[in-house]
Amino acid sequence: MNFFDTNSYFIDEKVNMLKFENEYKVFNEHGAQIGSVKQKLDGGGKALRLFLSKSMLPFHLEIKDANEVLQASISRGWTFWLPKISIKDSNAMQIAIVEQKLAFMKPTFNIFNNNHILIGVITGDWKAWNFTMFDANKNQIGIVTKKWAGVAKEFFTTADKYNVSLTTDLAKPEDKIAILASAITIDMVLKESK
Repeated sequence: MNFFDTNSYFIDEKVNMLKFENEYKVFNEHGAQIGSVKQKLDGGGKALRLFLSKSMLPFHLEIKDANEVLQASISRGWTFWLPKISIKDSNAMQIAIVEQKLAFMKPTFNIFNNNHILIGVITGDWKAWNFTMFDANKNQIGIVTKKWAGVAKEFFTTADKYNVSLTTDLAKPEDKIAILASAITIDMVLKESK
């Protein structure tokens, strides 16, 4: 089963003592681990994090399946204002650009394909940590939340875990990858922006 074949992902942050790099485990709705999301930093990047604001520094995140096969990646270069984030598929081909909009306590991420056509929007409440995913026509297509119901609630109980749930299928596989990759990594993107 391909990592992006499912529509529900449970993200569990791995706690690291020194925490230079973020790392998350990804589970399906049955509690089976289906992959991971890891931040990749070189030695220079780790050193710079001691002296510079994380919001300025570049980052690179890799989404891998349970067999450690790369599924997608998200990266951002150096930034001083409203960064653009690149999403690439498993072949390192860019499939989307994410632009974060300035909004007080209500982060919004616009997701564009390579022709700069809007394919999705993620917006939400940073304080309550609830986000909604929309398609280009403003139809709700999913949610990102820390409030869970059902069987998954028994597996995950602490606040550093969240669920990404797509409620409708998308016609283009690359759009689904772009929107889900953005949603799955939203916690890391927001943490790096602080």
